[in-house]
Formats: sequence, C-alpha cells, structure tokens
Amino acid sequence: MQEPNKKEVVVSAQVIEALPNTFFKVKRDDNGEEMLTYLSGKMRLHRIRVMVGDRVAVELEPYGGKGRIVKRG
Repeated sequence: MQEPNKKEVVVSAQVIEALPNTFFKVKRDDNGEEMLTYLSGKMRLHRIRVMVGDRVAVELEPYGGKGRIVKRG
C-alpha cells in the first residue's frame, strides 16, 4: 500500500535491450541515461508484451538504480 504523501516520478523511455525474467534496459528521454527496469505486476498479469524499440513509461524508484515499466506506448 502506498503512503499518501509519496509521489512517483514517471519518465518516458525507449527499450533498447530485452533481458531474461522480464527485465529490460531502457534509455531515458530526458537525460539519455541507460537504466535497468522490470515489468510491473499488472503488465505481467495481463501479458502485455514489450519489445525492443517500444516507448514506455517508467516509474523511478526513490533510491535510484532501477525502475518499473508501468505503461507501454
């Protein structure tokens, strides 16, 4: 459950590499940084496919390092 005072930072990115276990390497649009991301639970549940070259919305973790893909397109 989320705390009401926390805000998620969502950025747009492009998938540049698909890795095992629904991990992806993406390149952020705002600063060109490459980062490791994983697929959100809802996207796994509904079997939404993400391919190399797709535009995605990534929710950044507060501690940095990884992100979660929350939307495709």
